[in-house]
Amino acid sequence: MSSANNIHGSATEANISVADFQRLIEKMYGEKDRKRGVEGTFMWFMEEVGELATALREGKPEDLAGEFADVFAWLTTMANVANINLTQAIFEKYGTGCPGCQKLVCLCPSEEKP
Repeated sequence: MSSANNIHGSATEANISVADFQRLIEKMYGEKDRKRGVEGTFMWFMEEVGELATALREGKPEDLAGEFADVFAWLTTMANVANINLTQAIFEKYGTGCPGCQKLVCLCPSEEKP
């Protein structure tokens, strides 16, 4: 996204906050997203996760950035449809450290998911 096309004015190519991105996705797709609903949006999200998995498995670095962006966009879309503020959710879950051990640098055993 170039600065010239930025609809919010506060984000740049190198620096866009989660909140700015969530607002951008809402402005671009919000009406269509709500009509599709969480279930339909989840299916598109899963398709993008599959495309990311393929790019990771096949080792195509030129495809990775776009696939990561697509997965994040569809995740953001689901949050919008579900009325979840991602900035708040991220802070509440991870803002003070690992959800498992509560340490800033995770000390959970590697074989466990925190």
